[in-house]
Amino acid sequence: MELVDASRGQVWAFLTDAESVASCTPGVESIRILEPGKRFEVIGGVKLGTVGLRAKTVIEWTDLVELELAKMKIRGRGPGTMIDGTSEIRLKEVEEGTALDWQGSVQVRGTLAALAARLLKPVTERVLREFFAEMKARIEA
Repeated sequence: MELVDASRGQVWAFLTDAESVASCTPGVESIRILEPGKRFEVIGGVKLGTVGLRAKTVIEWTDLVELELAKMKIRGRGPGTMIDGTSEIRLKEVEEGTALDWQGSVQVRGTLAALAARLLKPVTERVLREFFAEMKARIEA
């Protein structure tokens, strides 16, 4: 669970703005809005030890309950690699501001999965830590 010293409205506005989210995500090189408020595409990369993954990924909001719940589906493709994932963030007002309860899963198939499978979990956890730290810093500023 992440705590942000800001109102649910401020956190919600940030988390549902594709450009804000992309600007906090390590490795994102570019973003293109495909359907405002619904779908966007990012191009970016991440290092998995000596192996790098660069992918074009489409992210789609699948369920938005204003100020409470945001669910997304992620589909990406890079050289010899396919990525599928889901994410769910629940927001709750607490004394300290807003609590974010995040859950998600990512499946990587193809060459990368075969070469760097043991690195996927720690790298994913690092990227998430960096994302939430940057998001928190920007919202609280």
